[in-house]
Amino acid sequence: MTTRPRASLGRILQDLGSTVLDVAAAPGDLDAEVTGVHIYDPHDEPMVAPGGIVLAVGVRGADGVRALLERAPRAAGVVVKLPVEVDERVRAAVTGTGVAVLGLTRAASWSQVAALLRSLLAEGDLDGPEDEPQGDLFSLANAVCALLDAPVTIEDRSSRVLAFSGRQDEADPGRVETVLGRQVPERYRRMLDERGALKELYQSRDPIHIELPADMLDRAAVAVRSGDEILGSIWAAVGEPLTEQRQRALADAAKIVALRLLRDRAGADAQRRLRADLLSTVLAGGTGAAEAAGRLGIATQRLCVLAAQLTDQQEGDPARGESDRQRFCDALALHVATIHPKAAAALVGSVAYAVLPLTAGPEDEEARAVRIAQDFLARVGPRHPANIGVGRLAGTLAQASRSRADADRALRVLRARGTSGQAAGYTDVHFESLLLQVADVAGAEEQTPTGPYQRLLEHDREHGSELAATLRAYLDAFGDVNAASARVHVHANTFRYRLKRLVEISGLDLSDPEARLTVMLQMRIFGP
Repeated sequence: MTTRPRASLGRILQDLGSTVLDVAAAPGDLDAEVTGVHIYDPHDEPMVAPGGIVLAVGVRGADGVRALLERAPRAAGVVVKLPVEVDERVRAAVTGTGVAVLGLTRAASWSQVAALLRSLLAEGDLDGPEDEPQGDLFSLANAVCALLDAPVTIEDRSSRVLAFSGRQDEADPGRVETVLGRQVPERYRRMLDERGALKELYQSRDPIHIELPADMLDRAAVAVRSGDEILGSIWAAVGEPLTEQRQRALADAAKIVALRLLRDRAGADAQRRLRADLLSTVLAGGTGAAEAAGRLGIATQRLCVLAAQLTDQQEGDPARGESDRQRFCDALALHVATIHPKAAAALVGSVAYAVLPLTAGPEDEEARAVRIAQDFLARVGPRHPANIGVGRLAGTLAQASRSRADADRALRVLRARGTSGQAAGYTDVHFESLLLQVADVAGAEEQTPTGPYQRLLEHDREHGSELAATLRAYLDAFGDVNAASARVHVHANTFRYRLKRLVEISGLDLSDPEARLTVMLQMRIFGP
């Protein structure tokens, strides 16, 4: 019994179909094994392992394609946005290097095709022996497509596309958009929900027919179940209701898909737990860190730790929340992998941690890591609102735990600010982090304000005054009465009177820098 290769170029093209990728020039057969996905940067030396697929972002014209082929002669293929210019020199370079040139539909974004390719390669990792009857999900989708004579998608409980068949170009624009984004767009989910289609689908154990607007094909769908648990669903774009025979075929296919999803879930969960455990060991430091780093294949010197967390956690739907967090972590892993081949990311609790190696350069390492984090947040956009904390550079693996603690503290500062979509390095938020730590100690020991600040707070509570706010405005304005009075919207003379009263009541000596510092810290630790 033999296991099949991870994924061949021909198989990937068959799975994606001409809806996404098409062959512009090939050296002959397409049996080359694909080992990874690489995003091309013309300013960096290509680091393409044998069998990699190169996403040629920004490459145009025959000269650009030929130059890229010469720079990445060990790749399995290069992907260029359509239309692809292929002349005799390009064909000669394809023949000489054995690298295929593929054209990407203009409707797809680079992040979409990168996610598609990474998913296909991950699917290959989970494949079992070649003679297993159920095959992988993409093969199953193609088999169901043949049985129903209709393009098919297999989706999880969150309407994320797990696999799809060929012939998607025969469907409507909504299906093409779903396949490209690997997720049913929210407006279509809302439409199906309003029509009661999703409720009917999950309540029925038989396939259902869903009528859609005139500009779309109808859908035949069946829930994929394991007992009473909904694992996902199968959707076919059809021109008319299925015959009784095809309905039975779809129902039988749902049982096979259920077995595959259960096996994949067990394998994926085990893989993710292993990666999370290994990365946790690396981040904790200690004697096992080097071995864990070796098993993950990550760098052991000059690295930064990133701590990323979604800001819109799904509290009402634990399954949806966990799915969103895992997809977010997968996207982060893809992003850091394009920066450095020895980067890694894993979900630990609700936080996605990434270990990012950094080479020496003119830019400060922490600042560069923050920029990389900001680029990632801009890419995922409002679909995954999140914050990222960035730790200081760790020169060795032994310092990774410190970088992780830095990243956690920076992330906490962003949470305390109530922001979303922000990245911050520990150095930039060091003081705010220290204040939060001091506040933790004060809270744990049940400490309360003392001295002049305590007397001001007690006076404000008893008399309904705002002397503490007056003092804060004065200190924040560096003693500028005009600026401070404008901040609290009172006349300068009124402000001077309040200032005099608070000094009398509290006994605070505003000319003493130590006294000013003490009361300012208490304000920030205990609040007004």
